[in-house]
Amino acid sequence: MAPVAIPTFASHQLNLLSAELAAETSATALLTSTHSPSALSRAGLAITNLVIDSQRTGLGGKTVVQLGRDSAVGVSGKDKGGKSSKSDAARDASDAAGLGEHGIRVGDVVGIGQQPKGAEKKKAKSELEKSRVEGVVVKVRQDAIEVAVEKEDDAEGLLGGSKLWIVKLANEITYKRMNQTMTYLEKMEEAEYTPFIRVLFGLDSVTPVPPDIDLPSSDYAKIVWDNPHLNDSQKSAIRFALASREIALIHGPPGTGKTYTIIELILQLLARKQRVLVCGPSNISVDNIVERLAPHGLPLVRLGHPARLLPSVLAHSLDVLTRTSEAAAIVRDVAKEMDAKQASIKKTKSGRERREIYSVLRELRKEYRERERGCVDQLIHQSKVVLATLHGAGGFHLKGQQFDVVIIDEASQALEAQCWVPLLRAKKVVLAGDHLQLPPTVKSLNVKEKSKTGNAEQAKADGKNGEDGLGQTQSKTKGGTLETTMFDRLLRLYGPSVKRMLTVQYRMHEQIMTFPSEELYEGKLVAAEDVKSRLLKDLPYEVMETDETKEALVFLDTQGGDFPEKTEADDGGKSLLGDSKSNEMEALLVGMQVKRLVEAGVKATDIAVITPYNGQLSILSRSLKEAYPGIELGSVDGFQGREKEAVIVSLVRSNPEHEVGFLGEKRRLNVAMTRPKRHLCVIGDSETVSRGSNFLARWMAFLEEHADLRYPNLADLHVDG
Repeated sequence: MAPVAIPTFASHQLNLLSAELAAETSATALLTSTHSPSALSRAGLAITNLVIDSQRTGLGGKTVVQLGRDSAVGVSGKDKGGKSSKSDAARDASDAAGLGEHGIRVGDVVGIGQQPKGAEKKKAKSELEKSRVEGVVVKVRQDAIEVAVEKEDDAEGLLGGSKLWIVKLANEITYKRMNQTMTYLEKMEEAEYTPFIRVLFGLDSVTPVPPDIDLPSSDYAKIVWDNPHLNDSQKSAIRFALASREIALIHGPPGTGKTYTIIELILQLLARKQRVLVCGPSNISVDNIVERLAPHGLPLVRLGHPARLLPSVLAHSLDVLTRTSEAAAIVRDVAKEMDAKQASIKKTKSGRERREIYSVLRELRKEYRERERGCVDQLIHQSKVVLATLHGAGGFHLKGQQFDVVIIDEASQALEAQCWVPLLRAKKVVLAGDHLQLPPTVKSLNVKEKSKTGNAEQAKADGKNGEDGLGQTQSKTKGGTLETTMFDRLLRLYGPSVKRMLTVQYRMHEQIMTFPSEELYEGKLVAAEDVKSRLLKDLPYEVMETDETKEALVFLDTQGGDFPEKTEADDGGKSLLGDSKSNEMEALLVGMQVKRLVEAGVKATDIAVITPYNGQLSILSRSLKEAYPGIELGSVDGFQGREKEAVIVSLVRSNPEHEVGFLGEKRRLNVAMTRPKRHLCVIGDSETVSRGSNFLARWMAFLEEHADLRYPNLADLHVDG
């Protein structure tokens, strides 16, 4: 791959980011304008029937409002007045779950506004939208959600006594940071390029790593490992990352202990007196590292708001440190005064008194920010390890800070423009990830393909995109789509010389591991001794030995046409799921398999059901969620990075045309088949699926030869049910 001209690269990225933001904002606007709050709530994009419980002052002097369910309204949205039917009583019992199920997470940008009534006219709805307040979710609990509102006085407009609702919006803050970074790169003069930047674009060659680093005679053989249980491939990857001058890629296939490797690498870098910035594309990816690093007692700071509210994470979050550390003492007095003023707002009904309080608050915020900035600077300066999301690394807290090494976890799920946000502060980068699992989700790519073909799923079929394992449409002239990650680009630029792969996996039974290892990982994966033969019947609680619990790999082949798919749009096109596919008969088979596992003694909390299609997920949720409390249901894309003892995969596709759509994307299938520890059950139509691509044909052939192969029929469903 040829070197990349930096201005051309940055300009192309800016165009791609602009298209992506437009796709995201237009999709959000279309959803909120054409669907009711209750429909958006059912789709997990909104939470309805809320009231403000309290207000407080958060980091940066921002007002944080806590919203909880209106006590007069149940999760179902029905007023709790009048007589209760049996089903109403059941709903009231479920109200104990607080906000109910939703897909709003820490870090999401949301709009808070007065909830439109069902019969509200379009114009009235539009007016309510204009008065909507934007903010960022900072805490999600079962019974409440906390949002830091964007503008200081925004909270005042929410105190009207009306029912409120929260709706998820496009996150323009992330795009703003990426655009700023790409614009900076675009305008850089050639004389400003550091040696590090030149290597990242192939303008200078990467410095070769000595070939003897794994030999006993090497200085790296003298490393004292903090974790004595590391395997040889993990130690080799760490030595390689330490020895690399500019770039190191750590390729971590599923279950190979990538996070443990990163933790050891951080400790070894600190032993060499180097300052480290650790980033990831999501809060969860960063918090995983904080949790593992915290017990080592290092001076570290977690920027942003941790997604997991565990003490080990909170103790190191900037939010807590600015309130509890010695450096924070100078801020506390002002914060107390601000909180007292915030509390007094709810007690007064006088508009004049409220305005006076907000006026005092503005002055207090100014003083608070000045004191807090000094406190934050001191905390970060003293820390040898700083952790943040990729876009969080572009905040004012790190202005002027420099690091010896930036480590980016889950780099294969991050947009390259995101990765550049922290990299302008560094001399070296270590990227950890797996480019053979799913890349970051790119909405504008689907929009573009859909406009060309009328079918976004079909456009992404592996059968149309060749057999390179990437399954993505590339822009030949300017360097790819947003799906082309930095990990991908550097691997193409320099080849395997900049990469080390972890080869021992600690998750899957050997039989589950074999196909992905042979097809995608050059046959190099090895199952660790204590996982290679473990089955459901060997779980540490009582499980009966049955046809399900003694098998690691089961394939229910629905060929024959009795289990046909359908499109959600076939029901009149009213669904938020659009033209997503579903298969009701296959969903019954899933239910049958779950029932068999649970009856054998497997706990529902140890079972996951995943599918590539949201239409199928919707059907499965209705039939399984209530029957098996604790069972995990999700899309394949959403389950990346997760694992369960038993996983059932519903492939859905079954049609006379043998079309497979985006099921043909081998990285999606790789995620699907590598989630389970002890048991994988695949349900699908081999006749349809095997025609999608050579990869799919090989998978079907593997399952037919090596799995416990079953041919269900409709009578099975009636007998079992």
